[in-house]
Amino acid sequence: MERLHRLSVEATDNGRPALAARRLRRALTLLESAPQGGPATAGGPATAGGPATDGGSATAVGSAAEDRDGSDGLVARVLTSLAHAEAEQGRTELGMELLDRAQRRAPPAELAIVHAQRGLMHLRMGAGTEALRELDIAAPLLADGDRVELARVLLNRSVIHLMAGRIRLARDDARRSAQLAHTHGHEVIAAKALHNDGYCDLLLGDVPAALAVFARVDRLYEDVNPGFRPVLALDRARALLAVGLTDEAGRVLDRAIDGFRRQRLMQDYAEAELARAQCALDAGRLAEARARARRAETHFRRRGSTAWALRAALMRLRGEEAGAAGRVARRAAELSAGFAAFDMADDAELARLVSVRALTAAGRLPEATAAASGGGAGSRRASLEVRLMRHLAAAELAGAHGERGLALRRVRAGLALVHSHRGRLGSLDLLTGVAALGADLAAYGLTTALAGGSARQVFAWSERCRAQAFRHRPTRAPEDPATAEALAELRQLAERMRADEAAGRRRPGLRRRCLELEQVIRERGWQLPGVGPGLAPAPVGAVEEALAAGDDAMVSLLNVGGRLLALVLVRGRCHLYELSAYEPVAEAARRLAGDLNAQAGRTLRPALREVIEASVRRQLATITGAVMAPLRQVLSGARGIVVIPTMGLSAVPWGLLPDLRGRPLVVAPSALVWLSAGRGRAPYGPDGPPVLVAGPGLDHAETEVERLAAVHPKARRLSGGLATVSATLEALDGASLAHFAAHGHHERENVFFSRLDLADGPLMAYDLQRLGRAPGHVVLSACDVGQAVVRAGDELLGFTAALLHLGTSTVISSPTRVPDHVAEAVMTAYHRGVAEGAAPADALAAASAGEPAATFMCFGAG
Repeated sequence: MERLHRLSVEATDNGRPALAARRLRRALTLLESAPQGGPATAGGPATAGGPATDGGSATAVGSAAEDRDGSDGLVARVLTSLAHAEAEQGRTELGMELLDRAQRRAPPAELAIVHAQRGLMHLRMGAGTEALRELDIAAPLLADGDRVELARVLLNRSVIHLMAGRIRLARDDARRSAQLAHTHGHEVIAAKALHNDGYCDLLLGDVPAALAVFARVDRLYEDVNPGFRPVLALDRARALLAVGLTDEAGRVLDRAIDGFRRQRLMQDYAEAELARAQCALDAGRLAEARARARRAETHFRRRGSTAWALRAALMRLRGEEAGAAGRVARRAAELSAGFAAFDMADDAELARLVSVRALTAAGRLPEATAAASGGGAGSRRASLEVRLMRHLAAAELAGAHGERGLALRRVRAGLALVHSHRGRLGSLDLLTGVAALGADLAAYGLTTALAGGSARQVFAWSERCRAQAFRHRPTRAPEDPATAEALAELRQLAERMRADEAAGRRRPGLRRRCLELEQVIRERGWQLPGVGPGLAPAPVGAVEEALAAGDDAMVSLLNVGGRLLALVLVRGRCHLYELSAYEPVAEAARRLAGDLNAQAGRTLRPALREVIEASVRRQLATITGAVMAPLRQVLSGARGIVVIPTMGLSAVPWGLLPDLRGRPLVVAPSALVWLSAGRGRAPYGPDGPPVLVAGPGLDHAETEVERLAAVHPKARRLSGGLATVSATLEALDGASLAHFAAHGHHERENVFFSRLDLADGPLMAYDLQRLGRAPGHVVLSACDVGQAVVRAGDELLGFTAALLHLGTSTVISSPTRVPDHVAEAVMTAYHRGVAEGAAPADALAAASAGEPAATFMCFGAG
């Protein structure tokens, strides 16, 4: 029996409740068939540990130390542990019955353990009030007794405080639990307590700190409690959802769900399904959100987790289509009352706000107003999701009452919360992802501004809502040994893959390993802290003043509800145009990119070339007709054009459009980026010598660099074996100008590892974050590295975008492939123009004028 008990403890701690239950039932059979009144035949703690509950914090529970009261005490402990194991598999009612049996058999010294276990089971069902009552009974009884058991009780109590938003109390209990566990050599509990401490950081909005703690906990779990790693994965996914990384959170959750299924941890399985529903909701996949929430709700109800079932029901309701507003309003109000009964204030307010929004959408304004006034004062303890929903619901209600100014003030306040949240993030990955959190607010603000009819106000709102990550400088990437080791291995594997490609070999295992290493490096970056407040949006007046200085015009494109709009700033005036449907233009942009890539770098049969050229002309005509033709008159007097594209139109090589060919052209993610780049945003000016880099495997690279060296005689040249990653980064740091003649690769699935091939491996977009000073002007004659992945809020990611985020003023690159002979000719002419004093946009326009296949663009400042 002693052995069975010990093995059940191990199974429970490793998240295998079914195995633990089998062993405990066998032990119970042996105990109950033994002669009554005999001596104890087994001892030791029954550590029926439990996985994460609401808020994702780790839980643990067990029984007292050795049995001192004969077989009754031992039976009570086995029953207590078995109750937990059965409940974890979804048989909660049976678990409670077993606890009642345990309490009847337990001697007075063991009663604390029964209360502790019952508290945990209530906790796992989301019944925080009942759980706290039980744990508050257990804790004083253990104060002078089993200190390890007290550590477990404190750990579980910290979860209840997290559920109620009492972060200070939760952290106090978690840290005291960790201290007791360390003192008494129980590293599993200590790891779980650290896990809870990290979740406190998450609830306080410090996602980098939470992810850093979770990374430490993962290493601990790997050593002492591997079965608990899926629970940690669930919490990591929640952290990623808190910064808008929906796809990444979904991938983490899919792995966790598989683990929970195998371990038969049904509460955690259902929680993970509910988090997966949140991913689908955030991504706009409403049917999937409803299906996953319904599945989670079914599991919660089967195990008696009523509070969690209410959460799943609310998620399902939020996934309803707009036409069901009346029913949604009524059901959300009912759910709000249900949450209030469980003392779940955050959830209750979220449900109430869903009801308010539904009533507003249904036009039932008196009821919406009454429901809105029925809320609390707006606790600062509320989650970011609830606080953003408050502003959105209030804005929509104000707009429905015709109070446009109040509506915009509420949207502005909500977006300020997102901006403040962004200031705590150091990773470019997180900075660009967090825009998704305010997407609904941004869309409503822009729609409201459009309804007001003022083009200048619409422009100001468009700048408040787009490319906000550029208002913050990413934190310099870490130089820690783990990241350095992963980078070194990744470069070695990339070199082997390049050699394989040249030899016609293919080894999928290398690619899988590269993806693993990329994820390790990326996750290290997520832990970087932010640098605080960023730049303010660009004032319309400052933009107009800068445009007037160069006699330029700005065309800022917007996709609003599937319609493509243009804001044109020219000669001190702002004009608003409705152009066309967005999707046909985006489709033409996608087809154009495919055609241009097919044209470059290969010999085509005349018939095929003619087909592709005809398609190029058609796509250019479609884009010209939709975008440029309506703006032709207003742009006719401008010397140069600044284009602020949107979404899929970021891939358009604008210089190929007949209206723009030969004119100085600049492309920027936002007016702020263009304005800041032109003024030299960095507090230090790049003053290093020019750098010319020739990568391997490109026939014309050495010749191109030699030719450019004649144009820039003071330049530092890196070619052959000297063009290493480390040498290039050293030269690039603070360089006034840098030119790369190297193969480029845009990695759509993991844009931070878009790269340029150098002598000892790839120089990746990630590497640029290690620079202390941004280079002032970078020219990328490599193909593809002008491409970008566009996230919500027109946030850009890619090699070119990484340089702009870093503070580089001007980047010359192409979003598509360019024939080698065209690239060489254009680049030589471009550098001659720059060396003679021409502005980058002017030099590029002149160099490209006679080359119809030249798709290079000037990004940033012109």
